[in-house]
Amino acid sequence: MNEDNQMNYFKGGLALGMSFGLVGGIASTIWYHKKRTLGPDQVLEAVKTAFLKEGPIDGSWISFEKHPLRKFAVRSNGYLGGISRLEDGQLVQYEFIADAYTGTVIDVTRIKED
Repeated sequence: MNEDNQMNYFKGGLALGMSFGLVGGIASTIWYHKKRTLGPDQVLEAVKTAFLKEGPIDGSWISFEKHPLRKFAVRSNGYLGGISRLEDGQLVQYEFIADAYTGTVIDVTRIKED
């Protein structure tokens, strides 16, 4: 009977250890996905895809540094970048700010030529 008692303690400890491991793994996965940022190349590709729906683009760039952003009460980190395209025979440039965590474009500004 002593062996049965030891086996029950082993099974109980194993189940408890597996439960803690599962909960810890889920919690760390959720934390990682909240803190993970997208790479600047991924963000630029998403922005270029959106611009390509309206017509061809001539060039693009993105800053590899994350900049702190604040839009009203929302604070985040973001990437600065730009897109250029031909519109009505003239080269037009746009600058954008995109969220580093989701890739969402927060602001787009058309650069006026002098």
